Amino acid sequence: MSTQNARQLSAGMVGGGIGADIGKTHRFGMRLDDRYSLDAGVFGRDREQSAGVAASLGVAPGRAYDTYQQMAEAEAAREDGIDVAIVATPNDSHFEGAKAFLERGINVVCEKPLTQDSATSRALVDLAAANDAILAVPHCYSAYPMVREAARMVSDGRLGRLTFIDVEHASGWAAAPLELTGHKQASWRTDPDVAGFPSVVGDLGTHGYHLSRYITGLEAERVSAQLHTFVPGRKVFDNATVALEYSDEVPGRLWASMAATGHNHGLRIRVFGDEGSLEWQHEDPHHLTYQDLEGTTTTYTHGLASLSEDSARLTRVGLGHPEGFLEAFGNFYRDLADELEARRDARPSTVRELSFPTGIDGLIGVQFVEAVAASHAADGAWIVPASVVDRDAEVAAADAELREAGGS
Repeated sequence: MSTQNARQLSAGMVGGGIGADIGKTHRFGMRLDDRYSLDAGVFGRDREQSAGVAASLGVAPGRAYDTYQQMAEAEAAREDGIDVAIVATPNDSHFEGAKAFLERGINVVCEKPLTQDSATSRALVDLAAANDAILAVPHCYSAYPMVREAARMVSDGRLGRLTFIDVEHASGWAAAPLELTGHKQASWRTDPDVAGFPSVVGDLGTHGYHLSRYITGLEAERVSAQLHTFVPGRKVFDNATVALEYSDEVPGRLWASMAATGHNHGLRIRVFGDEGSLEWQHEDPHHLTYQDLEGTTTTYTHGLASLSEDSARLTRVGLGHPEGFLEAFGNFYRDLADELEARRDARPSTVRELSFPTGIDGLIGVQFVEAVAASHAADGAWIVPASVVDRDAEVAAADAELREAGGS
């Protein structure tokens, strides 16, 4: 008998209380495959409201905590303590919240951007490694079947040599000054102390950048950016246009906006090669369009028997039945559950080539935000992201070690 699902994974949540739609999304995603039970949490700063949310979710009173510090300490001491903590709070509390669990060896799912600066993001990555804990970041667009299919097509060389990458996450959700109306999400997402002044880059730009990295396997070697504030009086930037030069000298463009009037969600990626191109849109997620040199267009639909195993394993219902955002979150949590259970049960790792995003992805996203901000401050000058500097330093160190070993 398989040990999978012999015991549900135990989860706890920080944040995700009243008015926090992302908390609901995480909980729905966890429930889809019945791999997790929500056993602990602190669902907001207001103790009475948090306790009420906990009770409505079936969390026992003794595991409905007042603070995340109290929760981390108590759960680490329990024999049946949580396997993973989900940090779904505003940006300014990501670091301390995730740190409290990671330093006790508890696995963490932390919303993006991972933290407000790369130094603290790196500290979380290092802390997870030191305590043999998983740190995952829910860039869940990578968990759509047709995004996995797109990544497989690029990896298999279906597009030939890549020539251009165009990605945008241009939403109109905050094209009006919602922060002046008491709108909870707009209030903190447009507060520079909470969301950071390049808010739109951390909130939406990191999704677009991760999607481009995930599908193409390329990293931005340098960026040139312009940031704007379209809504008068707003305290953060709500629009970003970024020119990128990816590895292999592949040019690209990223547009992120929360003020793209009339746009609903607005996540789209197009990847061009010298033999073909592809396009995927979040608002039509079960289709992937491929065009060849002659302009012949082929539309792939999730559920087709001819698709790759990477796509097929994430397809939940049959051909012709649309799947969406909640299923993508479910796929993220299923991939994560596979690895959490493997570690718990001392089985081999389940992480595959196309898998869930980790703290490294979160760190690279924050380094991207910093590079964009630095470029804007330098009037659009080309800036090399710290992730590239880190990579080059690691390669140089490895080369030096090999040369030293060869000469000894």
